[in-house]
Amino acid sequence: MQMPAANLRGQGLQAHPRQRYSRNHIARVGFPKLIWYGTQGEFNVLVMELLGPNIESLLKCCGKRFSLTTTVMLGQQMIDLMESLHGKSFIHRDIKPDNFVIGIGEGAGLVHMIDFGLAKRYRDPRSKIHIQYRDNKNLTGTARYASINTHIGLEQARRDDIESWAYVLIYMMRGSLPWQGIHGCPKKERYDRILELKMSTPVELLCKRLPRTKRRNRTDVDEFAVILYYARAIPFEEKPDYLYLRNCLMKALTENVPDYEPVFDWLLPEVSPRAFLSNVGQAGIRRPRLRQQPFRGSQREVRNRGGEGHGLRLDF
Repeated sequence: MQMPAANLRGQGLQAHPRQRYSRNHIARVGFPKLIWYGTQGEFNVLVMELLGPNIESLLKCCGKRFSLTTTVMLGQQMIDLMESLHGKSFIHRDIKPDNFVIGIGEGAGLVHMIDFGLAKRYRDPRSKIHIQYRDNKNLTGTARYASINTHIGLEQARRDDIESWAYVLIYMMRGSLPWQGIHGCPKKERYDRILELKMSTPVELLCKRLPRTKRRNRTDVDEFAVILYYARAIPFEEKPDYLYLRNCLMKALTENVPDYEPVFDWLLPEVSPRAFLSNVGQAGIRRPRLRQQPFRGSQREVRNRGGEGHGLRLDF
């Protein structure tokens, strides 16, 4: 990744959002490893590990819809990553399938969270004091998956990442959301129409035909509807119950597919290799022929190559 250094004049390299990511990296599998950053000629450069296709591309090669098994496997890893990010006092603010990618090689079964350009601190990392509740905020993120509170201009918090994640789960199971495909109108009008549909579409209708489970009172329950109801009811400063959300997903899986095999849909024989390669190619993914070697040079070697930077090897 290269960015013109002129864009950062007056701010200093420390102000770069990707560099903030390097200083506040999450020590956990599932976040891209930062290999090196610095300046190269007139450009600010960031070098990160190569990862595989994003979930949106994989969804296309699987017929625009995932099985319950794949949805739960992905959802579990996504909620783990959000819990780790929230534990570092950040919220992502743009949870969507495009911002989750799979690894390559030995890490092909691991989901990674990417694109922290809109991430924001929701609390002080030392005092744990939460940011204040505010309104009249502009929509930040992707309208399709944004929470209702984000649409109406409220300050975002952990709850908004969770609601966006709920929409992603439903999208992966359904293949679409009712508020998709609104085009041919100004952005504000489009956002208003999306909000109207989100608020007017009953959760039961949104989750219709999704797998259901039996509760203790023997009533049928849609676990995806339970997750969305819960996400919308989380108070502004409250920590989400990540374990409860994981249990909802696992309950849906074990009751509907008790003998499930932990294999992603895109690895099944039914998926056409041509369709897989076509969608992976659209995502601009090319598998490397050689294994990546982390930068091991010293600061002096970097400067001799015409740049200044930091040779980082961060083990996540």
